[in-house]
Amino acid sequence: MKFDLPAGAKSFTLTYAKYGRDKNTTLQVFYSTDGGATWTSAGETISVSKTSQQSTTLPLNITVPVRFEIRKTDGSANRTNIDNIQVEANAATAPAPVTSTITENYETGSKGSYAAASVALTTGNWFLNEALIGTLESDRKNGTKSVRIRDLGSLEMQFDVPNAQEVTIYHAAYGTDNASTWQLEASTDGGQHWTVQGNVINTSATTLQKATFTVNYSSAVRFRVVKLSGTGTRINIDDVTVSSTATEEDPGTGEDPAPTNPGETSNSVHLTLGNPSGAITDVNQPNNYLLLKTQYVMSYSRDKGTANWVSWHLDNTWIGSTPRQDDFRADATLPSGWYRVGSTDYSGSGFDRGHMCPSADRTASVTDNSATFLMTNMIPQAPRNNQGAWAQLENYCRSLLSSGNEVYIISGGYGMGGSGSNGYTTTIAGGKVTVPSNTWKVIVVLPKGDNDAARITTSTRVIAVDMPNDQNVQSDWKLYRTTVDAIEAKTGYDFLSLVNDNTESVLEATKDAL
Repeated sequence: MKFDLPAGAKSFTLTYAKYGRDKNTTLQVFYSTDGGATWTSAGETISVSKTSQQSTTLPLNITVPVRFEIRKTDGSANRTNIDNIQVEANAATAPAPVTSTITENYETGSKGSYAAASVALTTGNWFLNEALIGTLESDRKNGTKSVRIRDLGSLEMQFDVPNAQEVTIYHAAYGTDNASTWQLEASTDGGQHWTVQGNVINTSATTLQKATFTVNYSSAVRFRVVKLSGTGTRINIDDVTVSSTATEEDPGTGEDPAPTNPGETSNSVHLTLGNPSGAITDVNQPNNYLLLKTQYVMSYSRDKGTANWVSWHLDNTWIGSTPRQDDFRADATLPSGWYRVGSTDYSGSGFDRGHMCPSADRTASVTDNSATFLMTNMIPQAPRNNQGAWAQLENYCRSLLSSGNEVYIISGGYGMGGSGSNGYTTTIAGGKVTVPSNTWKVIVVLPKGDNDAARITTSTRVIAVDMPNDQNVQSDWKLYRTTVDAIEAKTGYDFLSLVNDNTESVLEATKDAL
């Protein structure tokens, strides 16, 4: 295991058998409570002497995060099959809530007019309407800059944060202006609808004052400040902080909570066909961390510095005339303390910042297009992979919309080590970003309609593609078609899990030939 089980372990059970006609062999289970630095035997050596499956349960009482390793111990060439590993969590241990914060101080942005526009800042893009970034002596600020809002202007986040619990904002009257009022609003649907948070704030002091809002959200949310009064009056806003926590488990019964499949419970359209790795938004799962965006959903790996997979829905409502924003930037919604891959981390590496969800799939608004330039949506792609067959496949997917279709797409990379314009390497950015050996896509094509998962039949077109991440990729993406089963075997993911099982089996074994 390359991850820890946060609730410890009460017992460990595994099923095993001899492989084929191989001779007897032995196994032993070890555990580690320090991230794999040291290992301790979990019990006696297990003898594997039958070709029929046998089961062994090792009693344990581990109350701290733990991972396991199974080792073949006899040193022979004989092989063993392992199946059905089960770990009973130690109910006595409850994970402590984890708090993360983001703070925007507006020091990195520039905007000298009140005209409505988006500004790229440290935490992401912010939309300023009747507002600018002030640097004058009369601007009240911590540092050298703050936002100045006039009349009935607003300051709006163009990105979501998970599970926001509290928002703090510093505010003051600009210069010698009269008092003004403003309010905080929140949106859980990407900025389409807004809800007032807390009380209206009256700003009259000429020194920065702190306003605190308890918001308690358990899903992705964004915020905006809306000025409510005062033609000709201005206020300064600075140091906006959003504090988030991971959702705590209910300790009331003392029993383990029932297991859930996030792919089955999430209402995101991008997970209509399933959650391939069972990703959840939990800092204790740093290499299978669910990031929910309005524009797409992904499983992110902290240690690889890239997404495991990105999933998105594509139909004509996502397509418009918005140009490429090209605002590559770190994803501020990653948990505090994690390395956030930046816009220059790929520079000089010989690899492209390869979009998973393409920019051209999200052109209905500036917000949608900008979201595709978060570095969590990138993997290192060899230029001839990214700009050749991969780009042609992206274009082909969009062309399917003109025939009255909608498309579900999942993409990612697997393996380690690719060849870019500078040759072969396994990592870039000083080891912080893993270069995959292959890039893959699974594409489901449906006529536009409703209840999409239920409409899928054995005749539904499914395209699976697996390309080497190197400079020898040919431009015809069709040369790299494979089966979904083959990609599942390479990645360990379960695609189309919310499709009827019999239908899923047929589709995943079929190689597209159109």
